[in-house]
Amino acid sequence: MPIALAGGIRHFYRLDGNENKPVVILLHSLGTDHSLWDRQADDLLPSFRVLRYDVRGHGASDAPAGDYNIATLAGDALALADRVGIQQFAWCGLSLGGMVGQWLGANAAARLTHLILANTSPRFPAPEVMETRRIAALATGMGSFVDAALQRGFLPESLAANPPWVASMRSILLATNPVGYAGCCAAIRDMNQLDLLAEIRVPTLVIGGDRDISTPWEGHGEVLANRIPGAKAVVLPAAHLSNLERPDEFSGALLEFLK
Repeated sequence: MPIALAGGIRHFYRLDGNENKPVVILLHSLGTDHSLWDRQADDLLPSFRVLRYDVRGHGASDAPAGDYNIATLAGDALALADRVGIQQFAWCGLSLGGMVGQWLGANAAARLTHLILANTSPRFPAPEVMETRRIAALATGMGSFVDAALQRGFLPESLAANPPWVASMRSILLATNPVGYAGCCAAIRDMNQLDLLAEIRVPTLVIGGDRDISTPWEGHGEVLANRIPGAKAVVLPAAHLSNLERPDEFSGALLEFLK
């Protein structure tokens, strides 16, 4: 199992592809893990080297107790890149992964070649919602709100069809360490990166879902697209986990932007 010490904790990671290719780092959303990107990794590998990892508190990475913050999660990303010998990379993050990407774009621009921010926001408008989830995870575990999380992640028709990737996300969410989930809830609860957006000078693509109820385009994705200098935007017919519901369109937008 590929494990690297980064940011003072152990991170599970996957690094695939030829060493002479440019690197793309993919970071997943709250309550999922690196496997969220299986399809995009396959689509990217002919042209890129791909690094995926489990964010602090998720998957096979360590889950230290306490509140996390976005700067800490970004520091983990940079430490992991250093540990595996990657100096420059494109960053693609969805939801929580996109929040980390905003911090990197503003504070570590020299490391980034491109920035893709998918189904994400610079500020969570209702911090009390994240606080409620944080408390629930610690008090009752993940099972108490898995159905609500899936309803936010996917369109009703996707849930009704029950494709394999819906069942996979359910299993991953149920297996997420409640302590780590709670720590990341705190990071989202406390995040306000509106003032950072004008500082992002990395070529940026913002991807949204037109039926995303977690981070609707209005007030979230559109803010990123409007405030990040020169940002491009794509809105897909999807809910929050747009890369799963619209994998062809998502990968197509990603490849067109990166190439």
